Amino acid sequence: MSDLSIELHWQRSETALQAGNYSNVHTVQYNAGHEVQVDAAPDWGGDPGNTNPEQALAAALSSCHMMTFLALSAKAGWPVASYHDRAVAQLGKNARGQMSVTRIDLHPKVRFDTGFDIEADKLEQMQERAHRYCFIANTLADSVEINVL
Repeated sequence: MSDLSIELHWQRSETALQAGNYSNVHTVQYNAGHEVQVDAAPDWGGDPGNTNPEQALAAALSSCHMMTFLALSAKAGWPVASYHDRAVAQLGKNARGQMSVTRIDLHPKVRFDTGFDIEADKLEQMQERAHRYCFIANTLADSVEINVL
């Protein structure tokens, strides 16, 4: 199987690491070239101009879902012309009373080539299949392993 990695870097800018008095701003580098500035969610004191882990999780799910949908559509011969999604991650307490991303809502809009029509229930079934086969969706429904180095 593939090992897919990122590089994360955080550097303290304050004189000491004290509760409630340090910055969470860090960078995440993808593929040795693309860097993203990351911070805590705004509700937790982060800069709204930076992305946050909860948005990144929603983006990963949305992206995986779209790629799965496109693969299934291509196999079915559906001429998808464009795909747009607005993914929303909601923070709250889980069943154990811990803060977590309790829900991610996807709002995909699919457009097809002119002249191609698909019934709404068939489109919904294809979206459900995409969700079922999406690697990230399957990960979120399963356990996550943390390997501390």
